[in-house]
Amino acid sequence: MITDANVRDHFLTAVRQRRSFYGINDEAIVPDERIEEIIMEAVKHTPSSFNSQSARVVLLLKKEHRKFWNITAETLRKVVADPEQFKATQDKMNAFAAGYGTVLFFEDQTVIEDLQRQFASYKDNFPKWSAHSSGMHQFVVWTALETEGYGASLQHYNPLVDEEVKRTWGLPDSWLLIAQMPFGKPVAQPGEKTYKPLDERVKIFK
Repeated sequence: MITDANVRDHFLTAVRQRRSFYGINDEAIVPDERIEEIIMEAVKHTPSSFNSQSARVVLLLKKEHRKFWNITAETLRKVVADPEQFKATQDKMNAFAAGYGTVLFFEDQTVIEDLQRQFASYKDNFPKWSAHSSGMHQFVVWTALETEGYGASLQHYNPLVDEEVKRTWGLPDSWLLIAQMPFGKPVAQPGEKTYKPLDERVKIFK
């Protein structure tokens, strides 16, 4: 249990300040080793159902990061037939590629399938619980990167890019791509965020 009030407040402040940053550049804020440490800590300590530890993460930095967004752009070029429409798509890919790195979040389907065999009565739930765990990993990494000064956003170009990503980086077929998180030094502030009334979203009974 965390007993230091300042530490508890720091955590909630980090949660509050996490936002989607789309304007980013490739300026390094912390050493690569610190980014790697964040990924390792998140993967090690973020919970998963049945302690399955099914999360798999790939960290792409610098040229490898740009390679991913080039792959995504070329994949989307085959899907978006209208050149005018694709220009907007290409601009978006360029904006992501302008950052410092990308975190790819996967879930290992072999782990999930093993659990489905072991605990057949929960079979239909394991994919859902896997998604819950992946979401927590994404939130932990996202928030941690922003506490270091980076801005990030969450993207979903899967399953269009899945096969090429696995081929390019030699990843196992059992790894299912869930989300992509480009990050970099913020060069533009996020837009205003609105909130629905909490009394409509939270019920407390004593």
